[in-house]
Amino acid sequence: MTFAILIFLLIEKSISIKQSLLIQEALNQNSLGGIVKLIKRLFTFSLFFESLMALLFAFRFIPELGWSKGIGYAIFHSISAFNNAGYSLWPDSLTRYARDPVINILFSISIMLGGLGFTVLNDIWDKKRWRAYLLHTKVMLLGTMMINAIAMIVIFLLEYDNPLTLSHLPFHDRVWTAFFQATTTRTAGFHTVSIQDLHPETRFLMMILMFIGAGSVSTSGGIKLTTAVCLVMMVYAYIRKQNEPTLMHRSIHQEAIFKALTITTLSIGMIFTAIFIMLISEKSSITFFQIAFEVVSAFGTVGLSTGITPELSPVGQWVIILVMIFGKLGPLTMVFSTSSRTQDHIRYPSGKLFIG
Repeated sequence: MTFAILIFLLIEKSISIKQSLLIQEALNQNSLGGIVKLIKRLFTFSLFFESLMALLFAFRFIPELGWSKGIGYAIFHSISAFNNAGYSLWPDSLTRYARDPVINILFSISIMLGGLGFTVLNDIWDKKRWRAYLLHTKVMLLGTMMINAIAMIVIFLLEYDNPLTLSHLPFHDRVWTAFFQATTTRTAGFHTVSIQDLHPETRFLMMILMFIGAGSVSTSGGIKLTTAVCLVMMVYAYIRKQNEPTLMHRSIHQEAIFKALTITTLSIGMIFTAIFIMLISEKSSITFFQIAFEVVSAFGTVGLSTGITPELSPVGQWVIILVMIFGKLGPLTMVFSTSSRTQDHIRYPSGKLFIG
C-alpha cells in the first residue's frame, strides 16, 4: 500500500476521496489530513532503521561468516526482524545464538521498533517530549515494556527447571533466552529454544501474546496491544461503575471501544472457525493444542510452530493461509472491503437485554 501511494505521488496522480478513506482506515487514522506525510515518513523510517540495523548486524556477522556472507546475512535478518517476518537463514532459527547477548539485543530492538507502529515513531519524531506525546504513543511505549517484562519473568519461571530449554544454561543465559522469547513471540517468529520442547503452560502464554500482537500501523499481526488495553479499561470502568473508561487522565472514546470489541469478536470467531475446520480435516495424531497454537500463530502472523506444519493436509494448509491473510490485513479491513456502508437515519425504541 505504501509503495502504491508513493508511485501515485511520483507520477503526480491524485488520490481519490474513496481511496483516501480506505487508506485512512488501513492506517488507523482519524482524519484524511497528514496521510501522505505519514506514508512518506513510513517509507523513510523503514529504510533508515533497516539500514542501521543491517550495519550493526554486519559488525557481528562478518567476523564469523566472512565479508560477502556476513553482509548478506546482516541485510536479510535486519529486514526480517524489523518487518517481524521471523525468517532466518539458519535451519534452527536463532537457537545457536541463545547465549549471545549481542544477537539477542539487536534482534529484540529491531522487532520492537517494527512492532511499535509507525504512528508512534512519527509522534516521537515530531514531539520529542513525553508530555506532548499522544495517548496512543504513551500506551504503546509503557504497554510494550510492561507486557515484555511480565512475559519474560513468567517464561523464565515456567521454564527454569525444563532440561530441554533453560535448566542446562547458566543463570544469565536463562535470562537472555526468556527475554528474547518474550519479545519475539508477540510479533516475530524467531526463536532461541525449540517450541515443541516448551512446557504446555508456556506455549499457552505464548498463544495469548501472539493473539494480542504489537502496535497498530506496525509490521505485526494480532488484535494489537491498544485494542487489548481498551478492553481491559472498559471492563475496569464497568466494575467501578464509571460512566466511561479513562486512561492516563484521558477518556477513551466510545468509537474506540466499539472498534476494539468488533476487532476482538471477529478475530475470536475466525480463530474458533479455523480450529473447528482443522479438527475435522487433520489426522488424529495432531492434538487440539497443536492445532490451536498453529492457528493463533498464523492469525498473529508470528510463524512459530510446534512442528506440525509439514504434516497438515491440503485443507489444513489452506485454512492456515487464509488465517494468515485475515490476520495481516486485519478484521476490519476484510469486513469493510466486502460490505457497503449505509447511513441509517432511523432510530428505534430501546429494548432491554439481560446480560450475564
